Amino acid sequence: MAKKIIVIDDSRTARQIVCTALVSAGYEVIEAVDGQDGITKLLEHEDAALVLCDVNMPNVNGLEMLVRMRAEHPSLKMPVVMVTTEADLALVQKAKQNGAKGWIVKPFKEHMLVAAVRKLVGDV
Repeated sequence: MAKKIIVIDDSRTARQIVCTALVSAGYEVIEAVDGQDGITKLLEHEDAALVLCDVNMPNVNGLEMLVRMRAEHPSLKMPVVMVTTEADLALVQKAKQNGAKGWIVKPFKEHMLVAAVRKLVGDV
């Protein structure tokens, strides 16, 4: 059975790139369009192996989603990796302090994203 990855990004193009790479690598992908939608999808798919989340999104941004996920839903233990155009070290530190397991800067090479996902979900 394929492991589920939740991809949260307000950009349809960015979601499509990530989803295509992950589906090609054998993963099941659940898409969300912002942090609020992401929390909803997380609660619907608590068995997800990993979350890939953009930072800059409308409604609830990625860092807010991460903070809310950890504070309001402690049963959601899956690792979260931020996938963003942001390279600001202060944001990286804030994300890590709030439980993010990684930070991938866009644009990225698809094989590098898949390699990171495999490592985090134990498919190495």
